[in-house]
Amino acid sequence: MGTVLFAAGAALWPEYAPHLRAAFAEAGITLDLVTEAAPEDVDYIIYAPGSPLQDFTPYGRCKAVLNLWAGVERIVGNTTLTQPLCRMVDPGLTEGMVEYVVGHVLRHHLGMDRFIHGAPGWDQIVPPLARERVVAVLGLGELGLACARALKALNFAVEGWSRSEKPELGFPAHHGEAGLQALLGRAEIVVTLLPRTADTENLLDARRLGWLPSGVVIINPGRGALIDDTALLAALDSGRLGHATLDVFRTEPLPEDHPFRHNPRVTVTPHIAADTRAYSAARVVAENIRRGETGQPLLHLVDRSRGY
Repeated sequence: MGTVLFAAGAALWPEYAPHLRAAFAEAGITLDLVTEAAPEDVDYIIYAPGSPLQDFTPYGRCKAVLNLWAGVERIVGNTTLTQPLCRMVDPGLTEGMVEYVVGHVLRHHLGMDRFIHGAPGWDQIVPPLARERVVAVLGLGELGLACARALKALNFAVEGWSRSEKPELGFPAHHGEAGLQALLGRAEIVVTLLPRTADTENLLDARRLGWLPSGVVIINPGRGALIDDTALLAALDSGRLGHATLDVFRTEPLPEDHPFRHNPRVTVTPHIAADTRAYSAARVVAENIRRGETGQPLLHLVDRSRGY
């Protein structure tokens, strides 16, 4: 009999335990699911970066660490972690992200804030059609692709960008520094969905924000560190950028005195764009354990050299 250690924190155990047990039964997994175990008895670790478990050295028998978060930047650099690491690709999380991104793209595309906040007068500003609005999606992983395809289905002029080339996506895709400059130069709404790595931190700095046309809207539900806060505020205050809708921040919860909270050109949402749903994430975890037990390749394996 093997053991699966739930090391994602005591607060999450009541939420996840019933769903994990049901998913294990559905997948035919007979390993014990526990919150405490001798390291030498552990076959798999279910993990979240806030866990007290930080030293993986004693877990020599462990076949995989299964992260409950889509992001792995807080664990991938742990030098004691030599076991395979899998990130979470949760259908529920993806659906939530798509809904958030599509909702806010439509909000800005249609100019809804003007009416919601009761702009005076009868100024009949008719928005362009979606096919006339260029939406740039930066990051073409699982979440970025899902959002890009949903926006494309609504007829937006979607174009994507990634660090490396991504062919045959069904919409224009750019890569590299030259591709980023070309895309930002004609974007009207920018959605940032990149992982946080050494290469993506402050991706949108003062120089690259300067490539954007006047009035562009930025929507960031990806990672707070993708955008240089100071440069973003300067671009907003100068009127170059039209608005920034931000769901992720360098410090969370966002401090009450942070300038983002008091800038009329910034919408702050409290990291709600995409959350792991226990009922669907449990099945992703169970499938990876089933694969590990039957000698099949693990899903969503992290490439340590790339950081995601």
